[in-house]
Amino acid sequence: MYIKRREFLKMGSLVSASMMLPNFLKALEIDNSLQNRPNILVVLQFTGGNDGLNTIIPTRNDIYFRERSQIGIKNSLRLNDEAGINPNLGFFNKLYEQGELAVLNNVGYPNPDKSHFRSMDIWHSASRSDEYLETGWLGRYLDEACYDCPHPTQALEVDDMLSLALKGKNNKAFAFKEPRKLYQLSQENYLKTLAQQHDHEEETVSYLYSTLGSTINNADYIFDKSKTKATADSYPNSGLGKEFKTISSLIKSDINTRVYYLSIGSFDTHVNQNDRQGKLFQEINEAVKAFVADLKKHDLFKNVLLMTFSEFGRRVAQNASNGTDHGTANQLFFISGGLKKQGMLNALPDLKNLHEGDLIFTEDFRKVYATVLKNWLQADSNKILGWKNGLYDFV
Repeated sequence: MYIKRREFLKMGSLVSASMMLPNFLKALEIDNSLQNRPNILVVLQFTGGNDGLNTIIPTRNDIYFRERSQIGIKNSLRLNDEAGINPNLGFFNKLYEQGELAVLNNVGYPNPDKSHFRSMDIWHSASRSDEYLETGWLGRYLDEACYDCPHPTQALEVDDMLSLALKGKNNKAFAFKEPRKLYQLSQENYLKTLAQQHDHEEETVSYLYSTLGSTINNADYIFDKSKTKATADSYPNSGLGKEFKTISSLIKSDINTRVYYLSIGSFDTHVNQNDRQGKLFQEINEAVKAFVADLKKHDLFKNVLLMTFSEFGRRVAQNASNGTDHGTANQLFFISGGLKKQGMLNALPDLKNLHEGDLIFTEDFRKVYATVLKNWLQADSNKILGWKNGLYDFV
């Protein structure tokens, strides 16, 4: 069958979510090594470089207010005697007070890169800044967790394209935006006919055919699972709210996915930062509030860990456009009913000790990944990351 360019692109839009994983949903059984490990990880990526100093505010630090005379946050919500949180993250403040949120400050890596693309690759792959890897830290988790089973552990990204973080050498996660739309597109007769044409002299086209067939064969399963325990709880009508609602429905089903991944942005706030960051925080705050309430209602909150990160922070001093430029270290949030340590896990950034106007990191992000992999997902963090420099004890 000859495929016209328009038809090829239409077919490609369907399989883009699963191109990296053609056999992902052929069988939906989890390897025995994972069946009894109910903990679930949800990663929320703050794309664009969130400004950590206007997220967790050093309320008693004169340097902060001097260097940010126009954009410094003066009405933060109190966390402790030294720190407050952005007023648009009111629910995070409540979680902090309830012992359901932990904050790790000053997270980064040696020789930081200020390029969005390169730094995001470093965070996704858990590489050194002078090292280039083609697999992600969660993708390698899939490789390790299912090294002796014919099918990978199920991991889902709520997006149209799969991030490097979830690409392994042998196993890769599955990405889609909405289960219903994926299912509806898979039911078109024309695409079903194309899916039957598995043989083609060109390897790439043959691969596309087989991937399309796998997607069509299993899109109904994903859609059915998303409806099995569809939440009746109210979620914001925002993009992030809808994505958290999808994740909640799948968590409550028996799909047994261990890792969910989603993102929001852009936090690249070179101009008029407070307006842009504030609006993003409001969307995050309301979506996470609904998600946590839903999990608590079904007694699932203690088994779910929500972790946030951004590819870098911002410089300490504001710029001339009431914004901030690319920086280095940043904080990570951990939200769960199963935290072993809560609140501030370490000291705030030292604004007296900077490197050319940038924060100097004190916590390596790979130690965070190793902790989550070993203590939360019960995986071999040494094999996955090669990390041997200790773990945190917040989970």
